[in-house]
Amino acid sequence: MFIGYARVSTARQGQSLDTQRDALIDAGCDPQRIYTDTISGTQWQRPGLDDALAYMRPNDTLVVTRLDRLGRNLLETVTTIADLADRDINVKVLEPALDTSRPADKVVVNVMASLAEWERDLLVERTREGVAHARAQGRVAGPKPKLSDEQAEVAKELVEGGKSISAVARTFGVSRPTIYRAIQRVGADESA
Repeated sequence: MFIGYARVSTARQGQSLDTQRDALIDAGCDPQRIYTDTISGTQWQRPGLDDALAYMRPNDTLVVTRLDRLGRNLLETVTTIADLADRDINVKVLEPALDTSRPADKVVVNVMASLAEWERDLLVERTREGVAHARAQGRVAGPKPKLSDEQAEVAKELVEGGKSISAVARTFGVSRPTIYRAIQRVGADESA
């Protein structure tokens, strides 16, 4: 059985969702078995895709209009296809034409999986190199402090002058933990 899945990022792309549904019906999907999501591809949770995958049985085929409908990135897409293959479920992509029920297309998926894994390894390595380079230059990873050095100094003076942490936090419009971190940062700078 052909089960369809269509996804658009925003509700404003409703026409695109209709276009995908029409293409899936033309490809042989039962209109009652086309699952949809209106959600960004960057979101991990896709209830329509989850419902489609839960409904599918061995020898079914999941049909999508484009490869990027299946995952947030190549690795996730290839992983989804591999997971379906483990369940004896095929994937048919309309553009570019790809059908995992054909042996040649299985080879393409395996090559894509290898490339995705390689790309992930490169990304991890580049990230490590970038962090090491930043540390070598004295930069620290993470968000910038919410209070400038001058504001942190004032906050410390206010607390030392008897103001409560809560009152100082309200003065600067930040949380109490932010004030504690600012005071700790000023103390560390003074002892250095």
